[in-house]
Amino acid sequence: MAQPLRVALLAGLRSPQPARLLPREAAWRYALGAPNFYTTASQDAPPLLEKLKGDLKSAMRAKDAPRLAVLRAIMSANLNASKTATPIQTDVQLVALMRKIQKGAEEAAAEAKTAGREDLVDKEVQQIRILQDYLASSGVESLGETQLKALVQDAVAASQSAGTAAKALVGDVMKRLSGALAGKDVDKKQVIALVKELAGQ
Repeated sequence: MAQPLRVALLAGLRSPQPARLLPREAAWRYALGAPNFYTTASQDAPPLLEKLKGDLKSAMRAKDAPRLAVLRAIMSANLNASKTATPIQTDVQLVALMRKIQKGAEEAAAEAKTAGREDLVDKEVQQIRILQDYLASSGVESLGETQLKALVQDAVAASQSAGTAAKALVGDVMKRLSGALAGKDVDKKQVIALVKELAGQ
């Protein structure tokens, strides 16, 4: 009887069972993007993303539902981006992603208002404010409308002075602006629309 028991114990030592995660720990690993769920290694993640992961952990502890909703939306969008050819690798890219989420929340708030659902409006507005706070403290420089318009006007004038053809003007202006806009929180679609407006297209 002793020998079989000893063999069984040795077999157990040689083949340890994987440690089980507690429910809360498992939830955190999923929400925070454990290696199983993210294709990008944590050391390559933007600093802002690491901060948001820490805030998500704190929000879970505090049971802060509005902040949790915002942070989970960001993590989900980041996860989706990691499966594409353009994963989020910089704070500037992450801020652009957050701008898209903010725009979606603004559209949802407008639809809820039209439908007379003030409860949903309040929910979306609360999340928009949280996003605005994160964007304001992201460390990524943003350009005001006046600054952006001045840059575009100068670039359009320079391109036209250089004799750029009308069909190639937008592309040429965007190239001229690339250095000035690099590393800044700018919506490229907005810039292109402004270029066309100022160039009379």
